[in-house]
Amino acid sequence: MAELRNLAPAARFILQGGPAARAAAGDAFGVALPEEPCRAQAAGDRAALWLGPDEHLLLAPAGDAHAIATQLESALSGIPHSLVDVSQRQVALQVSGPDASELLNSGCPLDLDPAEFPPGMCTRTVIGKAEAVLWRKAAAE
Repeated sequence: MAELRNLAPAARFILQGGPAARAAAGDAFGVALPEEPCRAQAAGDRAALWLGPDEHLLLAPAGDAHAIATQLESALSGIPHSLVDVSQRQVALQVSGPDASELLNSGCPLDLDPAEFPPGMCTRTVIGKAEAVLWRKAAAE
C-alpha cells in the first residue's frame, strides 16, 4: 500500500550559477549545494537539490521566503547567477509506504527501485504529462 499526502507550502527558489555562486549561496542559505548529480543535501528545515550541472532547487519553510531572497541576493551580489522564486509554481506531495515506488512508476519512466534510486537521490522527471521533482528522503517503510 502507498499513502499520498499534501505537504505544507514551502519557499522554493531555482538558483543557476557556477562554482562561485553555488559556494556563496550555500553559505548564505545554510546548506551546501550538492555537487554530485541527482543528490540532495539538507540541514534542519532547509534543503538543496541538484537539478542540473548549474541548477539547484532550494527549499525552506514558506515563512522564510523573503529573508532567504534578501540573504541570497546580498551574498550573490557581483557574482553571475540567476535566482528565481518559484514558490507558487509547485505543490509538494509525499508518497510513502512499501508500494510508493510502484505507484510512482505507474506514470514515471524512471526506475525508482531503491537499488537504482536510493535515499538522498533526486531528479526532475515527468509523471504522466506533469513535470515533477522526485526526492527519496528515506528508505521505503
